[in-house]
Amino acid sequence: MAWTWRFEKSDGTEVRPASPPEEFTTQGDAESWIGETWKDLLEEGVDQVRLYEDGTEIYGPMSLHEAAAG
Repeated sequence: MAWTWRFEKSDGTEVRPASPPEEFTTQGDAESWIGETWKDLLEEGVDQVRLYEDGTEIYGPMSLHEAAAG
């Protein structure tokens, strides 16, 4: 299984972060990574993310701004 993130503006337009991650082998690894890097992603212009497993969307969009407000 391969877990990947899609990075987007608030309108759903895809954004490429400066250092996009490789694929993750577990959902937990992918979620830990986003938990550690969401502030950097916000600074790079990413507003929201979607998580995919082998090309199938698992959830999203998940706003990174909500995390900042919460």
